[in-house]
Amino acid sequence: MAQATGLSPAAVSYALRGIQTSEETQERVRAAADELGYEAHPIARALASGRTGMVGLLCGSLEDYWQQSLAVGISRSLLARDRYALIVDAFNDPARELALARQLRDQRVDGLIVQPLDPSAALWAELAETVPVVSVGDVLHGGRSQGEVVFDNRRGVTLALEHLRELGHRRVAVFTPTLASTPDRPADVHVNAEARRLGLEVEVVVAPQSLAEATEVAMRTLRGPGRPSAIFCFSDSIAYGVYAATRVLGLAVPGDVAVCGYDAHPMSALLTPPLTTVDWDIDGIVHSAVRLVVDVIEGKPRKRRVVREPSLRVRESTGRPQAPEAPKAPKDPRDA
Repeated sequence: MAQATGLSPAAVSYALRGIQTSEETQERVRAAADELGYEAHPIARALASGRTGMVGLLCGSLEDYWQQSLAVGISRSLLARDRYALIVDAFNDPARELALARQLRDQRVDGLIVQPLDPSAALWAELAETVPVVSVGDVLHGGRSQGEVVFDNRRGVTLALEHLRELGHRRVAVFTPTLASTPDRPADVHVNAEARRLGLEVEVVVAPQSLAEATEVAMRTLRGPGRPSAIFCFSDSIAYGVYAATRVLGLAVPGDVAVCGYDAHPMSALLTPPLTTVDWDIDGIVHSAVRLVVDVIEGKPRKRRVVREPSLRVRESTGRPQAPEAPKAPKDPRDA
């Protein structure tokens, strides 16, 4: 290529990457590449540059529709920056998550974006010493991650619970995907604190994000004694399971049970009735996470932490609880 264009190998390399050369030079080099049938060899490029062009994206559970949307957004945003996402799924298993994180590091990804199941794991600090790590959602153990896109979970929980309390709900079930092995997730901790402040009776229930399993958990909760008047789900995907359970049980939303989600997935607006949910602006999250990891890879770190503020999208799935029926007066035998 250098001989064909009369340029130095370095200039050809720059032109093919579209940097440090004029548009005229870049067009001349691309034309020569087409004529010679030249294609860059990705492995050779990685050996020469020390970079693979790959960014690992470690998802907690792709059964969650919101995480699917996040993965699509991050993958497309990375591609627009000439990088590729290597997407892996931890299947809501903290041990699997850590094993996959090690595997991505060993595959020499240039950076790692993770939405952690277990943010308190000691491994995160170790990984951050060898590969740029950006967390989405929660702060990682050790405080050594190169970037954080964190959610103001306290505010998100407060918005949802205050909304339900203002409607008159006092007994609320909270469905969370958090496992017993990772009990210190900020959102779950805030639920208990906010429930005490607001005078709510809250039951925290573990509910997987798969539709079938979330439906099963909702069926047990809604069939049990002392049925809650409202269910607040830490995932719109879980809320879909609540909807499915109400249909099986013949219950009305919000007449018999109000339902609130936590993701603002686009599909939530299409439900009957549309789902009230906490919105984190997924496009903003994608932009922030990709910008942070790419800047660190390129050696130009900017603001290390981005805090996402939530908003509450109030729709028809939340309403006032039904007043208990007044006891019927006994019939007068003389009316017979």
